[in-house]
Amino acid sequence: MKAENEQRTGLLYGLGAYGIWGLVPLFWPLLRPSGAIEILAHRMVWSVVVVGLALLALRRWSWMAELLRQPRKLALTALASVLIAVNWGTYIWAVNNGAVVEASLGYFITPLVSIGLGVLVFGERLRRVQWAAAGIGLAAVLVLAIAYGRPPWLSLVLAGTFALYGMLKKKINLGGLESLTAETVLLFLPALGYLVWLAARGESTFASQGTGHSLLLAATGLITAIPLVLFGAAAIRVPLSTLGLLQYMAPMFQFGLGVVYFHEAMPPARWAGFSLVWAALAILTWEALRTARRSRAVRPAAAPATAVAPAREPA
Repeated sequence: MKAENEQRTGLLYGLGAYGIWGLVPLFWPLLRPSGAIEILAHRMVWSVVVVGLALLALRRWSWMAELLRQPRKLALTALASVLIAVNWGTYIWAVNNGAVVEASLGYFITPLVSIGLGVLVFGERLRRVQWAAAGIGLAAVLVLAIAYGRPPWLSLVLAGTFALYGMLKKKINLGGLESLTAETVLLFLPALGYLVWLAARGESTFASQGTGHSLLLAATGLITAIPLVLFGAAAIRVPLSTLGLLQYMAPMFQFGLGVVYFHEAMPPARWAGFSLVWAALAILTWEALRTARRSRAVRPAAAPATAVAPAREPA
């Protein structure tokens, strides 16, 4: 019963995290006339404040000394911080420049890019179903390139940076709150320096657009930290297969907002390209669920053999 309650709670946390990420396109336009880089700099600065207060409350500081003693891990963290900064900045620019649908495509194709990285970087071998999904995904990108009259660069940048970021996060192996702290701390001084430079040139919008605008810019720290904390709470309570399904919530919400709320154009060719992407993701999801079911079925069968193994005679 307790396990069921934990899973139910974890599911709610997951829905909260991906729901916020899915609805965040409604927030960035509120920050106009701030530009994408200024918003990104505020996001970095205020995130440090939020996560710093959270770590102070939780008294979780020991990981910092350990990270500083590992130059390779610190270098990977710095690279991850650059990738997530490019990802965040590109996404903010896309939303505020009428490209919410194209941005959502980036997060739809991230799993397919991750598969490609697995093959190219780690030499992973794909099953036939995964090859089929990857082929359909590539066809989708080609169809969308024809539909847009150009490659979907925004989508490819978002997918590429986020897939590489996820790969580095696996290598770094820090908790969600800790990794966000490390990444934002590494970018804090450049972000703060940029904001000071903007203010010195009289181009900062932080103080010139009223108190409400200043509070909204400060709230970028909460918008960044809250869903990540919810995601961390979900990750320890629900199976990875469930989290894998939940991750499609965010780009689905973003796509829906782009079409219904922001009234972005969706000619038939774009619908065709997105349909191919969704077909590829459906195949990947089916394959992942089938593999998970097989793994659960094999474990109980293996248990008796393990139990009787100690009774064997010495060789």
